[in-house]
This record gives sequence, structure tokens and C-alpha cells, in this order.
Amino acid sequence: MQNPMMMTDRVIMVTGGGQGIGRQLAEQLLSLEAKVALVDIDAGMLAEARDALGASRVSTYCGDVSDPEFVNATVDSIVAEQGDIHGLINNAGIVRAAMASEMAIEQWHQVIGVNLTGAFICLQAVGRHLISKAKEGDPNPGSVVNISSDAGRRGTIGQINYGAAKSGVLGLTMCSAREWGRYNINVNSVCYGMVETAMTATIRQEKFRDKYLSQIPLGRFSTTGDVAPATCFLLSDAASYITGQHLSIDGGFYISS
Repeated sequence: MQNPMMMTDRVIMVTGGGQGIGRQLAEQLLSLEAKVALVDIDAGMLAEARDALGASRVSTYCGDVSDPEFVNATVDSIVAEQGDIHGLINNAGIVRAAMASEMAIEQWHQVIGVNLTGAFICLQAVGRHLISKAKEGDPNPGSVVNISSDAGRRGTIGQINYGAAKSGVLGLTMCSAREWGRYNINVNSVCYGMVETAMTATIRQEKFRDKYLSQIPLGRFSTTGDVAPATCFLLSDAASYITGQHLSIDGGFYISS
């Protein structure tokens, strides 16, 4: 019996793919025999990721996901160069922390621009391609996984911009899942908790560490290796009847709220 997780020669676009979780997602997809199109604003990290992962099955595209012209051109380039796009992992994200009463409007706009507007722009661009394939008779045009966060489900201190953006990603997921179900396009989201990346370094330091660990039933922060397999599962044939769902990959952090 063929492993339903395998994605042999499927082309998956991963935003924020040059580092952290995005790079781990790329490694996981490559292990499932997919081809990966990495998008990131950091050209150096992209080049490093491509060299490390292997250029034969990895293509890279440098730019800002909140720029519609860049995103649309990138999707067109991926299709022209790779022949198709079968899936998207909407992973790009930034943090600009401040308490709600002190947050500068620039901090608000920066995070909303990348984490929510950028997610919508990428969702729309890839979605248009998948819909076009469906209208041409492709019975399985592809899938989308949006990266949300427990911050968007239970709130977070000092990151009202991030929490609002990640709540919005849940809305993007449910609305597009309803609209695109008739095309057999699956759209789901995953909600990470405390993943050991540079983005969470502050809240994992000694001052806050015990407080957060006490709220995680599994008793540890997650690694990028913990979250990648379940995320990629939602792009595979094993998840063909799952859409509009939010999967928390967080060691139980969400249920402890």
C-alpha cells in the first residue's frame, strides 16, 4: 500500500522558508519527495537553505509577501519553471512586541501587513492557480495550510498585533475553505505554541520560562521537528477530507487556557 503522506514531485510553495520553521517544513516536504519553492525576504538565508537542502529540488524567490506584485509574479514564475503548484504553506511571519497601550501604529501595521495581509495575498495568488486547474478538469488541484498560532485563539500579552493577525488567519482559513470546497481545494490552519526559534527567544528566557512551561501539559517547548510532520500531513492525500480546520500543535497549551 502506498504511503498517503508521500507527495512525489508535487510543488509546494513555502513562505518564510529560508529559516526556522519554514526551513524545517522544507526538509520535511523533501523527505516526502516533494519539490519546494521557498519564499523569503532574506536573500542570504534563502541561499544558505538552498545550498543545505539541495538545489535540484529547491527553488528560491526573494521578496516581501505583503507586496502583491511580487507574490503574483512569484507564483507565475514557479508555475513557469516547475510546471505547476500543488500546495502552499503560508508560514511567513514577524513579531513586533509592545503592550497594547504603548504600541506604535507602525508596529501594528508591520505585523498585520506580513502576518495577515501577506497571508491573504499568497492565499489568493496560489488559490487562483488552483481554481484554474480545477476548472480545467483537475480533480485534485491542491491544498493550502495557513500558519496561525495559539496567540490567535487564546490571546497573548505584549503582542496584540500578532494575536489579532493570527486570529485573522483563522478567518482566512474558514472563509476560503467554504468558497473553494466546490473545487476540491482543501484549506486548513495549524496553530503552533512555543516553538524553539529565534522568534520565541524572549519568552523562552529564564524570566518567563517556568510560567509558560507550567501551561504546557507535555512540559516542554516544541522543536521545529515536532511541528513539521503534522503541518505537511494537511497537504497530503491522507488529509483529503479535511478542510476549514484548525489543528493545534502545541503540547496541549491551548487546552490549558
